[in-house]
Parts: sequence; structure tokens; C-alpha cells
Amino acid sequence: MKALLNNSVVAEAETDDLVRIEGNWYFPPSAVVEGALTDSLTQYTCAWKGDAQYFNINVEGGALVDGAWSYPKPPRAAVERVGIDFSGYVAFDRAVTVVEA
Repeated sequence: MKALLNNSVVAEAETDDLVRIEGNWYFPPSAVVEGALTDSLTQYTCAWKGDAQYFNINVEGGALVDGAWSYPKPPRAAVERVGIDFSGYVAFDRAVTVVEA
């Protein structure tokens, strides 16, 4: 799967390496293109996934403020609910297109 912003690849990984949570594909941290994400100051806490880390996306094809997020340290109950440790996995805003590679 590929995550694309304005036709620039932000992340790419095999489908089996991704996690699907609440309709969003979460890519492993190693799948994200180096330098594509920068930390955002936006704060958010999900009732069951915990504290989120937001990122701005910056690629050759454009930029998107708060275009990605992850849960660096989800609670154990969230990991059990999902069935896999998704710590640090990155999901993308709907402005980012996720397609099969």
C-alpha cells in the first residue's frame, strides 16, 4: 500500500504490515518516507487509544498541516482490542490517498 499526497509517496508498505483501525490504515514507522513528517503542536487524546502525536506532511508535491498522526504509547487495552501493538504506527488524513501498490 502507498500513502500519497499530491502524487508524492509519504509511506509505502506491504498490506500485511499495516493495521486497520476505525477505517484508517496505519503504516509502520519504518514505512514512512524519511523527512516527510515533522512534529505538530496539535494535541488530541482518544478515549481508548490514548494520546496522539500529530505530524505535518511535507513532500515535493505539497504540504498538509496535521496530515498524519500516531499513538506512540497506546494503553495495553487498546493493543489488546486491535490485536497488534500499533505503537508509533502512522495514519493519514483523508486528503492523503491510500492505494494498493
